[in-house]
Amino acid sequence: MQELLKIAVQKSGRLLDGSLSLLKECGIKISNGKNQLKVTARNYPLEVFYLRNSDIPQYVFDSVADIAILGQNTLMEKGMDLEEILPLGFSKCRLSIAVPKGVTYTGTQWLQGKRIATSYPHSLRQFLDKHNIKADIHIISGSVEIAPNIGLADAICDLISTGNTLFRNGLQEAEVIMKSEATLVARKGLSAEKQNLLDQLVFRFRSVLEAGTNKYVLLNAPNAAVDQIIEVLPGMKSPTVLPLANGDWSSIHTVISEERFWEIIDQLKALGAQGILVVPIEKMIL
Repeated sequence: MQELLKIAVQKSGRLLDGSLSLLKECGIKISNGKNQLKVTARNYPLEVFYLRNSDIPQYVFDSVADIAILGQNTLMEKGMDLEEILPLGFSKCRLSIAVPKGVTYTGTQWLQGKRIATSYPHSLRQFLDKHNIKADIHIISGSVEIAPNIGLADAICDLISTGNTLFRNGLQEAEVIMKSEATLVARKGLSAEKQNLLDQLVFRFRSVLEAGTNKYVLLNAPNAAVDQIIEVLPGMKSPTVLPLANGDWSSIHTVISEERFWEIIDQLKALGAQGILVVPIEKMIL
């Protein structure tokens, strides 16, 4: 009987939608019915556990689950001996220290002797120790941003994505402790069969992630400019060049990363490229 690779994902919250979307893009069919805590994929040997985010590292460490999708901030906070396999690029945020807007923040020494409210005491303590800061850490499980307004703390340490919650509560970001995103982690000591399943899953993840950060570009160019255009293009190996019915022109096909897209398009236009067609990539197998 084939083993099932067991993956833990967040039961609810900001990571759930991204995790399920990624699995779906990888062709894995699972259901997320109301109140379901465990389901088996219909077309891949994968069992999915829907768990509370803060519990996931312990479940993986204890071998209840083999792998998990969780935030790097949670991985750091729990300090479990797990292997980080692949950053996944969604649910990006940062763990930061914030202070009231009226405060003149002068640097980390301002935190000396202050009261800091947080749901991430371990990560905060590591940061304070690194900077030789002695502060009073108040552990709060939720609504941390209200602590300064009710006189419980002088500052907070919490996750920030857009900063809107800080603004609404009269706070300003002062120090970034770490940047975080969703990541795939695994326990150590997987069987050979489960390791093979994990390798296949990572291959699918990478194909989806690469496709999301690249564009397929087709363009027409005068033959006299083809060599110059090829020098500009960062193709995976080498762009494809095909002759057109008009013997003086060629069609060039390549892949361009999202980061450099507009910079390269401007250069192509300057070299005489025309009829530039940009196509999203569904999967990208390297």
